[in-house]
Amino acid sequence: MQLTSAPLVAWGNAWLAGHVGLDDAVDAVERRGGPNLIGTVPADDLPFDSGAPLRTALVRLRGLDLSVFRLALPTWGDPFGLVGPKELNQAALEAQEGVLLQLADTQIGLVPTADRRGSSYAGVTWTPYRATNTPPQVPGLAEAEQRLKLALIEVGRTLEGITDIAGFEPGVHEELGTLEAHQAPPLAHGYPPRAHRLAAQAERLARVIALAEPASDRGMTSGQAEERRRALHTLDMAVRRAHVAAHAAI
Repeated sequence: MQLTSAPLVAWGNAWLAGHVGLDDAVDAVERRGGPNLIGTVPADDLPFDSGAPLRTALVRLRGLDLSVFRLALPTWGDPFGLVGPKELNQAALEAQEGVLLQLADTQIGLVPTADRRGSSYAGVTWTPYRATNTPPQVPGLAEAEQRLKLALIEVGRTLEGITDIAGFEPGVHEELGTLEAHQAPPLAHGYPPRAHRLAAQAERLARVIALAEPASDRGMTSGQAEERRRALHTLDMAVRRAHVAAHAAI
């Protein structure tokens, strides 16, 4: 799960809480994804200018009493973190991520897409949408930790005895170790240690899921392959909730 929205939520909330300056927050976000720009604005009443840099957009939103960044990590059949309307939900489901911005009297959604121009430019474009002005239901840290623990137990029991349980191709364990060695902490300054631990665990498990899913089901019966698929899906849902809970904990 290579999340584009998570750094904006983490560093945006740290900026709003006074733990980092605006320049430091934007620099941290763009170190991970490249230049961040506002894409085509689909409605005149949204407070964005098409093509505006992220820094400019955040300054304008702060003047409209921006108070919190919320992470949404929906997937098909599980629209977790979304509040509507249909246009926002559809875009976020296709991207499998998004950000909700709470202003004084309204809520706005941002959905990212990769911005690639030629062979040398790589950045992020954020498309804004109106959002229903209702806070999404987000689990607390304790609830998310418990759900993740139970999911790991359930997955372990389900996969017991299945041939090729890990489902990893040769070299994947080495690849996972290399990714971890060079990965920046998922959260920003100001988050509690418990949130940092949960986010780090969720990020590692998300990589395990991503590396396991493309692997072949060789050596398995069709029933075993389906059990493995369901087990990974259960873990993925718990991982998404852990990410969101951790990013909301500042």
